[in-house]
Amino acid sequence: MTKDAIASLLLANHARFVHQLNGLRDEEFYHSPQGKWNAAQQLDHIIKSVSAVAFAFSVPKFIVQWKFGKANRPSKTYEELVDKYKRKLQEGYIANGRFSAGEISPGQKKIMLVKLTKLVDRLARRTKGLSEASLDKYILPHPLLGKLTFREMLYFTAYHVNHHAALVEKGLERYLAVTP
Repeated sequence: MTKDAIASLLLANHARFVHQLNGLRDEEFYHSPQGKWNAAQQLDHIIKSVSAVAFAFSVPKFIVQWKFGKANRPSKTYEELVDKYKRKLQEGYIANGRFSAGEISPGQKKIMLVKLTKLVDRLARRTKGLSEASLDKYILPHPLLGKLTFREMLYFTAYHVNHHAALVEKGLERYLAVTP
């Protein structure tokens, strides 16, 4: 996938997520399915994830290479990266540390949706500003997947939001099943 196609996929997938969450009533947005994150927490997690990638893409590449090295293998395809992520999730991984979702105060929905939109726009612009070769040269650490090339990190970011959109939908189905 080219950098322009990846940027478009990032924008489209995150726009669908924003639209999905924007359509939720406050009680749906803040309802916590038993033992699971609510939609607000899903959004917080996505913001934290995209923010980390957008920041990493803003760091001078010589620093990225100095800190993490450079790729010693070709980038995986989008499908290969998604398959790897799904396999790792089946092992029971739960986000923790700085990517864990916190408690979200009421009234934060619009602010958070605007923040995510701006972050994704910035990441898409930075993606378009890189060369195709640099997407396969530089690497970043991922807490679950290990070292990923920039291209793979972008693939992950584009897919990751879809994964959490599905979790929001599942939580909403549970909410609607028990709400009169």
